[in-house]
Amino acid sequence: MTKIYIPKDYKSSLNLAQTQYFIKEIKDFFQQTLAKNLDLLRVSAPLFVRSATGVNDNLSGHESPVSFNIKENGGETKLEIVHSLAKWKRAALARYKIPMHKGIYADMNAIRSFEEFDNTHSIYVDQWDWEKVIDSSDRTFEYLQETVNTIFQTMKDLESYLQLKIDGYKKLLPEKITFIKSQDLEDLYPSLTPEDREKEFAKKHGAIFVMQIGGLLKSGVKHGDRSPDYDDWELNGDLIVWNPILENALELSSMGIRVTPKSLKSQLEKTNTLDRLNKEYHKNLIEGKLPLTIGGGIGQSRICMFFLQKAHIGEVQVSIWPEEVIKECEENDVILL
Repeated sequence: MTKIYIPKDYKSSLNLAQTQYFIKEIKDFFQQTLAKNLDLLRVSAPLFVRSATGVNDNLSGHESPVSFNIKENGGETKLEIVHSLAKWKRAALARYKIPMHKGIYADMNAIRSFEEFDNTHSIYVDQWDWEKVIDSSDRTFEYLQETVNTIFQTMKDLESYLQLKIDGYKKLLPEKITFIKSQDLEDLYPSLTPEDREKEFAKKHGAIFVMQIGGLLKSGVKHGDRSPDYDDWELNGDLIVWNPILENALELSSMGIRVTPKSLKSQLEKTNTLDRLNKEYHKNLIEGKLPLTIGGGIGQSRICMFFLQKAHIGEVQVSIWPEEVIKECEENDVILL
């Protein structure tokens, strides 16, 4: 049975109409401010891609995308609903000839049919997927942290905007975000799971960025799974905040400096997925046809959920929920859209 967490005496301060109004306010303000702060051009993006190209996000490698076939060239071509635009964006930067230190962003809509339902997960995923061109000299911790700070400041700007728009609005974010490497987090809390480490550290600092996700830690386990063919596992991370309404950590963004041909081959070797080098996307990357980039995704519904302090992601997006979730929400004043 699906389990969700209901905060004690929960009742949203916004009714349905007000919620819908502020969802748009948040999305409009945040994407416009982010585009300005990171120098991004908005572009249209695909809902589905050809399976054979290797351009879809493989996530951790075991999740199956929703797929269907179309008739093409006298046969059938398999298409996949995107999981994210992680690799598509890098190819798009090359196609659009985006100059150095400028980038693109898109509204990404995905279906992840394998997701387990809880307060923050839905089979419908919506995020701002962004990517920008960088120089080889930018492939550093300092540049990654500078970019994270820019995104975090955009979130702070959103808070200030909502404080002007909503009577009695209380800010949630600390003055600055705290950076920590996944190995240092394991060293700090060796007896805890990666999720519980994030929870404890986020509760202490309010907003954190956990770096270097994907490779093995000293314990022999990973902090988290990452596809081997977009983020460089030495130069990536997750932006996580402490969410007081759910008394838990909440990931708002995953991002990183992307792989070079060398780090791509290394990470494919580590995951026994060298067969991906036969895919069109990977061939283009190895042959140097794609620019060096940094990029990531920022959850649209999670941003709305966090800044409006909603108890369930279904309060800010329309999706499908199990009957037991619908019933429990109805009984506890959690109004699903």
